[in-house]
Amino acid sequence: MTVQFSPAAGHDRFVGRAISRVDGPAKVTGLAKYAGEFTALDLAYGVVVSSAIAKGRITGIDTAAAEAVPGVLKVLTHENRPATSTKPEDYQDAVAPPGAPFQALASDRIAFSGQPVALVVAEDFETARYAAALVRVTYATERPHTDITAQADAAYDPPMKRAGIKPPPEPWGDAAKALEAAEVRVGAEFRMADEHHNPMEPHASTVIVEKDGTYTVYDKVQGVSNTHDYITSAFGLKPEQVRVLNPYLGGGFGSGLRPQYQLFLAMLAARDLRRSVRVTLTRDQMWSFTYRSEAVQIVALGADRSGKLTALRHDAVQGTSQFEDYQEVVVNWSGVLYECDNVALTYSLTKLDTPTPGDMRAPGAVTGVYAIETAMDELAYATGQDPIALRLKNYTERDPTEDKPFGSKALRDCFRQGAERFGWARRDPAPRSMREGRELVGWGMATGIWESMMMQSSAHAVLGADGRLEVGNSTGDLGTGTYTILTQIAADTLGLPMEHVTTKLGDTRLAQAPVAGGSWTAASSGTAVMKACRAIAEQAFKLARGMENSVLANVDFERVVFTNGRIELAGDPGTGIALTEVLRATGTERLEATGDAGPDKDFAQNYEAYTHSAIFAEVKIDEELGQIRCTRIVSAIAAGKILNLKTARSQILGGIVMGIGSALHEESMLDHRIGRFMNHNLGEYHVPVNADIHDIAVIFVDEEDKANPLGVKGLGEIGIVGVAAAIGNAVFHATGQRIRHLPITLDKVIGAD
Repeated sequence: MTVQFSPAAGHDRFVGRAISRVDGPAKVTGLAKYAGEFTALDLAYGVVVSSAIAKGRITGIDTAAAEAVPGVLKVLTHENRPATSTKPEDYQDAVAPPGAPFQALASDRIAFSGQPVALVVAEDFETARYAAALVRVTYATERPHTDITAQADAAYDPPMKRAGIKPPPEPWGDAAKALEAAEVRVGAEFRMADEHHNPMEPHASTVIVEKDGTYTVYDKVQGVSNTHDYITSAFGLKPEQVRVLNPYLGGGFGSGLRPQYQLFLAMLAARDLRRSVRVTLTRDQMWSFTYRSEAVQIVALGADRSGKLTALRHDAVQGTSQFEDYQEVVVNWSGVLYECDNVALTYSLTKLDTPTPGDMRAPGAVTGVYAIETAMDELAYATGQDPIALRLKNYTERDPTEDKPFGSKALRDCFRQGAERFGWARRDPAPRSMREGRELVGWGMATGIWESMMMQSSAHAVLGADGRLEVGNSTGDLGTGTYTILTQIAADTLGLPMEHVTTKLGDTRLAQAPVAGGSWTAASSGTAVMKACRAIAEQAFKLARGMENSVLANVDFERVVFTNGRIELAGDPGTGIALTEVLRATGTERLEATGDAGPDKDFAQNYEAYTHSAIFAEVKIDEELGQIRCTRIVSAIAAGKILNLKTARSQILGGIVMGIGSALHEESMLDHRIGRFMNHNLGEYHVPVNADIHDIAVIFVDEEDKANPLGVKGLGEIGIVGVAAAIGNAVFHATGQRIRHLPITLDKVIGAD
């Protein structure tokens, strides 16, 4: 689908092409600066002291030795913490779940392992780190409860729902009765281990105290407006007293959606000392906040002998902290994916003595789709159906949970193109039937789904007399390519070379935009940029028409194109004028405009919007050693218009690698006796490395969507959803053993019945 407003139709368009990142040179040369790299003449350094227990209270804290170290400026604890707001609501950020957000150093109570109990601030980092090791803390320890299975009986339906998170729909039909009467039944419990985000860039905040008493804050965050509002609320500051920037992010995956505790501590110290402060968390400390929470899920399917679903139940219990009711959409996907007359979906929480979990790439969908897509594979075997044929038999063109048609859904084409590329027709369906040398070979597949969302967003554009354009807003580029796609959109809208366009992001002084997450940035900020540039195009055209002896004097706006830096009559390149000449001749130094974009209410009332995918996986398993290799992945994606083939493919590749991690590697291991994640480092927390990744093919399936003017759906999440299920299904095909607890490791393969 082409962009609805297309004034640049006469020039070689950039949107839709494979274009390298415009921010690439800055990143590979080291010119790109991150939150923990900005400096100031009076910069001091803070190092966090973490709790050694998961639950209890501090009975004593001795800071004398640390304070005696030359260069130490102050040691902040709950005993001397400067006063801030006492209202829990003042610490609730834009994406906070219901509850009372964690406040660092607020009291002597310990709520989770690794909780910050002190901040040592010194003239240099080395001194602060050494002094932090001298702080002595004693505790009264209580038994922590961190085992979701042991706490399952205490599960509850959260009384307040998290904004933007749909609770499970009301059941329809009679799932229990239909399940009992079903000709074929499958059902099982599914579990996925806790996972931590582990972006390359650690969480850091640099608070610079300006001479006028205002604050410039560089924060590792996925939305500077969220940090800004959190700071002004918690510290009682006026909006104009705080400027927040984050021009580059070294990976977030959701961990940067909410302000983390290093920001609060850096701001607390800076205000107290009246000088600039930086606080950077260690890799170990990054296990002390947001993570993907384990869920215990039970899926039960009933069908007739042909595989047509007659009953569907999906129940999930997920962990949250003691102080917030974190919620995800886990079970709803089962109701959206398949047509069934009798459906019951439930979701509940159980309180654990852990930090509050947080959104991690495709939150809820990674968890819930793994369970339903594994159960569907089991049903395929139980009914003797090919897994694709089973899904097509239960295919739906409507969202049953909302009783609305999809605005677009090219999932059938995903199945067809993905299967053809993978060679699915050559699959022998019998488990353990395919072998290569000493390795068993398994082929599995699954469906992926994610919401296609658009948020309210603004963008500002300025065209200078030199023909150069600057666009931007406060959203962030998480490494997804946002700088590049916004530059492409702006260049196409005004018919300029990309090198004449500068995009600025991650600054609260820019036009307002939401946090970057949920795969909504391209649709939201992209549309806002397009509208801002269109407004400039209209201004420039009006000036051109009014010029003396203008060749465009009697031409309507709809008849011109913007191309090669010119306004030209469509179909007649010789009739036109350069944008620079328009501004020079009219004495105009600059043209500027703001574009606003938001969800199409009429569309939302009548349609539902989702991205879809079909994932095909090949595994090879050493039968004697249990070693698993994921040797091939084919992912066919239906996500509307693709703005940049190169950065889009990169997004899907990254999602697939994370999906391989969920399936085969990643597991944050809790010792429930002490309530601590034990493998809190990259040596023992396994993520896929180069040797684990083999052949990956990405297919973008043509799909026309009208949910937004750009016709885009977003790609940040869809790449990971369904990958773990496809791999797990391939493991069953290879071995005949169904492993329902991720990650699938060699000990589970060898030890399976």
